[in-house]
Amino acid sequence: QLQASGGGLVQAGGSLRLSCAASGRTYSLSVMGWFRQSPGKEREFVAAIRWHGFGTYYADGGKGRVTISKDSARDTVYLQMNSLKPEDTAVYYCAADRTYYSDTSRLRSPTAYSYWGKGTQVTVSS
Repeated sequence: QLQASGGGLVQAGGSLRLSCAASGRTYSLSVMGWFRQSPGKEREFVAAIRWHGFGTYYADGGKGRVTISKDSARDTVYLQMNSLKPEDTAVYYCAADRTYYSDTSRLRSPTAYSYWGKGTQVTVSS
């Protein structure tokens, strides 16, 4: 199970840190990722991190404003978002999968993830 939290209302230029706590057979996870979805838009990739190891991956537009990290002892992945913009407003979902994808481009697709949290709303006001 994945439980996302940390969303809320923030002014443009502000910061938020989202958390995603994993439970169950977490030792067999391979990757965790964050996606977001705005009304009328497709779910889009934000960032991903290898559950074992040190690989991190970002969407082209987010690198520099977004940092993904993990606390293995807590089975939790974080998404630190800075300099938020109104266009960052969306429901943010964390996702996970047990498959190891050597092709990192695969990690940018929602279809690479079998497990999804319920999502947390992020609203950035102008």
